[in-house]
Amino acid sequence: MEQHIAIRVAVVRWLNEVVIGLNLCPFARKPTSENRVRFVISEATDDETLLQDLQQELIRLDATPASEVETSLLIVPDHLQDFWDYNQFLSWANQLLKRNGWAGVYQLASFHPHYCFAGAEPDDAENLTNRAPYPILHIIREASLEQALQYFPDVDAVPENNKTTVESLTAAQRLQLFPYLFNST
Repeated sequence: MEQHIAIRVAVVRWLNEVVIGLNLCPFARKPTSENRVRFVISEATDDETLLQDLQQELIRLDATPASEVETSLLIVPDHLQDFWDYNQFLSWANQLLKRNGWAGVYQLASFHPHYCFAGAEPDDAENLTNRAPYPILHIIREASLEQALQYFPDVDAVPENNKTTVESLTAAQRLQLFPYLFNST
């Protein structure tokens, strides 16, 4: 249980200081401040168990109105530590959405300690926008996203703005915001 508390604290800190603090996701502040983000720690150590955990969380979201739980972060501390394995798993996760009729209802956003955009080098600063303390599957309600987009006119600028933001961080800021990525000794 103590480990779960430490994991949750690290993810909440990342969400508040990085995602919201750097305004990397303009839609994150409201549900977070309203306590409508669900943090679920998976104990999965294999793909099948993680797919079951993902399915259970999707079922829970189906049964819970967005006014209570807007979105879920499925945190995976003990599996998919390799980013390429994680990427492979995302294919399975998206197949689960399609197979169960959730495509168009939910979408997955992905975060990983070693996240690397296609075409980027592993050490490129832009990767920091999707680097989290643990592998995370972020389950987003499509209807909520569409509604939020009405209030954000230039959503296409977000990736480039995010890249500029993380590239402008000093080494000290990177160490402070991403302590799990940089060895301080």
